[in-house]
Amino acid sequence: MRILLKIFYGFFVFCTAGFSFGQSGKTYRQEISDWQASRESFLLSPGGWINLEGLFWLKPGKNEFGSDALSDIVYPNTAFPKSAGYFIWEGNKVSWTSAQNITTSINDTVIASAVLYEEGKKPPVLAWGKFRWNIIKRDDKMGVRFRNLDAAALKAFGGIERFSVKEKWRVPAHLEAAPAGSLQIANVLGQVNEEKSPGKLLFTLNGKKYRLDALTEGDQLFILFADATSGKTTYPTGRFLYAALPDANGNTVLDFNKSFNPPCAFTVFATCPIPPKQNILPIAIEAGEKDYGGGEKKK
Repeated sequence: MRILLKIFYGFFVFCTAGFSFGQSGKTYRQEISDWQASRESFLLSPGGWINLEGLFWLKPGKNEFGSDALSDIVYPNTAFPKSAGYFIWEGNKVSWTSAQNITTSINDTVIASAVLYEEGKKPPVLAWGKFRWNIIKRDDKMGVRFRNLDAAALKAFGGIERFSVKEKWRVPAHLEAAPAGSLQIANVLGQVNEEKSPGKLLFTLNGKKYRLDALTEGDQLFILFADATSGKTTYPTGRFLYAALPDANGNTVLDFNKSFNPPCAFTVFATCPIPPKQNILPIAIEAGEKDYGGGEKKK
């Protein structure tokens, strides 16, 4: 199972955009400000993390879904049908059948039934009114990710506090390549998966050298890390960071001003990966996003 974060629906094409060190601080600060605005816009979008209101794990076989307390899967919202329909999970396939008089759609096309999950295919998003849901698979678990496009959390969102932008946190890094490398990555469910790693990123801060194991995500490097701010001013389990793939000499840039919270900082209905122990830095990275103050800690 891939745990990497292209589930961010394309937002992080912005993450590795950057200016050279020679440009003015004002221009660089504006770049970070624009980046943050794009990130928050994504978080509030239909495919973002703020509107999540459920993650329901299916049992094999038939699963009735609705607001009725007697349903197998209960979404306790009176605006949702008492009986919306049912899922059937068989092997690596999940299908959906709508209840009578319930009009569901996929890509604005009304459907009475549909396959919502098949191995190797992108799961479609099912819609009814302001509600959306799709299937996610996590190892041997099959779940329903549920969204309310009118969620109260969208109205309550007040932005993300962040450290002041300082160019010292935008540092050159060198990839120590490991062509056959891999990392054991755990998630908040306690599941552990082996992911391919291109190697370690070597960088220097305040005259000291540090290393972070990287993962490859499409045409970028993806880094899970924690530091001495974790659990104090930043999210307890750590933060995420993207970087450009290294050049022919193995060089890239780590811009810690673009360190960002995992989805679990905003919602309990996410299944975030956790930084490996070797990626817990002994120093305080006072750059990027601070803890949002929600998500996992509210469980």
